[in-house]
Amino acid sequence: MASTPKKVIERFCKTIPRFQHVLKLAKDRDVNESDTVSILNDILSEVFGYNKYLEVTSEFSIRGTYCDLAIKIEDKVHFLLEAKAIGVDLKDNHIKQACDYGANYGVQWVILTNSIDWRIYRIRFEQPIAYDLIVSFDFFNINLKNENDLDLLFLLSKEGLNKNARDDYYEKVQNINKYVIGNLILNDDILGAIRRELKKIAENIKVDINEIEQIIRTQVLKREIIESDEALVVKNKLNKFYKKPASKKKPTSKQTETIDNQNETVTDKLFREAAES
Repeated sequence: MASTPKKVIERFCKTIPRFQHVLKLAKDRDVNESDTVSILNDILSEVFGYNKYLEVTSEFSIRGTYCDLAIKIEDKVHFLLEAKAIGVDLKDNHIKQACDYGANYGVQWVILTNSIDWRIYRIRFEQPIAYDLIVSFDFFNINLKNENDLDLLFLLSKEGLNKNARDDYYEKVQNINKYVIGNLILNDDILGAIRRELKKIAENIKVDINEIEQIIRTQVLKREIIESDEALVVKNKLNKFYKKPASKKKPTSKQTETIDNQNETVTDKLFREAAES
């Protein structure tokens, strides 16, 4: 993902503290949804760099219903924004409404916010329509000295949009996460690598690869990592990537020893490819 440019960081540092103060006042006064939208319009302009008159619109109709705000550049809608009053806690039904808007118009990215709690979703055009929470942050808790916080803000900025930062970030979280790493650990070649290291520690003890797998499944990894719907999707994806069937035999000791003797093991190759991806 592209790093945040210096000029964008300078704009964040100049504008965010001021809006944190504005939002505190608005929260204390419990302003209504209309006033919250007005503040959001200013945030999109001053913090995130959009032209509030040409690129942020509240006149965007989807099947006769108006969404709160839309970021539209050169006739293309890049984000839909569903706003709630600053005092309203965000709920699942709020994002369903926003994603229905996006699905009806073909807009894949949706922001749900009450101006303090920000959530960015990406719609999956499936049957039924689904969506993934990609980023969330609390505007009050933004740390301008934290590089990760700055990078998350950059995803929403006009400059980030121009550099395709949000899609790069989405690609990263889809491929580098606990489900992918958990399933990679259970890959036969990774298990073989663990077996080799254990044999170095306990030279005179027989180490069975199936026993290692069982320990990892039952004592190391959470069940969510290997048994949830998300984990099964990742497992199928990895099986296709490595062109291996979902159900496969464990390598015999002789096969494992053959891998041991290679100059670059399959495990080393996997780690290298993962680092390069």
